[in-house]
Formats: sequence, structure tokens, C-alpha cells
Amino acid sequence: MIRALIVYASLTGNTEEIAHLTAEALNDCGVSVIVKECTDARAIEFTDVDLCVVATYTYGSDGELPDEIYDFYEDLAEVDLCGKVFGCLGSGEEFYGNFCKSADDFDLQFMKTNAIRGADVVKIEENAKDEDKQHIRDFAENLVSTFQKVFTQHISVT
Repeated sequence: MIRALIVYASLTGNTEEIAHLTAEALNDCGVSVIVKECTDARAIEFTDVDLCVVATYTYGSDGELPDEIYDFYEDLAEVDLCGKVFGCLGSGEEFYGNFCKSADDFDLQFMKTNAIRGADVVKIEENAKDEDKQHIRDFAENLVSTFQKVFTQHISVT
């Protein structure tokens, strides 16, 4: 069974909801999912799963990472996630500019880990609407599909 870890940072509850919607969508794809708030997670935990997901909000008009996820972000660059598939989601408000920049920052940070991007970054204005829920389902399906392709290629090479 494919295993996933979703780590999130949420100030208003919007990103927590997005993390749980992502977990539901992955469960519907047959994935075993653990969801953790970022202060209860360590980046090294991604080595124990197949799918690595971060959902975060962006703080302020300068597009800063939230304080509570900053250490996790820094630690992530030191983890080798070769063979793992990752994806990032963000919530934010376009009004402030730098819309969901923290999700983009995590996407770039994951690239340093040798992990494979399984889906494009999903950006959600505030809380998830119906169209966003479909984007989350597509995101989950893309992660699973990418993992299956990577796993199949790995099996045929070995």
C-alpha cells in the first residue's frame, strides 16, 4: 500500500482543512495517510513514506513562511528523498500579493531533496470551494499516478 505524510501549518484553519481534504482524496486513491501539524513533525519522517506533502499558508504581504514551519523548511533541504514523490498546497489571499508563495518555496525546497514532483502546486484563496476540492482530488490522483510510474520504472530497472 502507498503511504503518505501530509504536514501542514495553519493559522485560521483553512490550511488544516485543505490538508484533511487532501488526505481524504488520497484515501480514496487507496493511500494510507498520516496528517501532522508542522510542530509535531520532523522532515526526516518523509523518508518513511512514499508521498510527501506540505500544505501551508503564506504570512504577510512579503510572502514569508510561517514562523511555526520555518525550522521544518530548513531541515527539509538536508533530507535525501530520492525515490519519493512530493506535492505542495497553499492557502492565501491574493489581496496581500505573493499569493501562496510559501507553497512555491516548499516546492523549490523539495527539489533539493532529490524527490520527484508528483503534481503542480495547488493554490487556494482562503478556504476550499467546490472547484478547489476538485483541484485537490486531481492533485492527489497525480501524486499517486506519478508514484506508480516511478515505482514501475524502478521495478523494471532492478
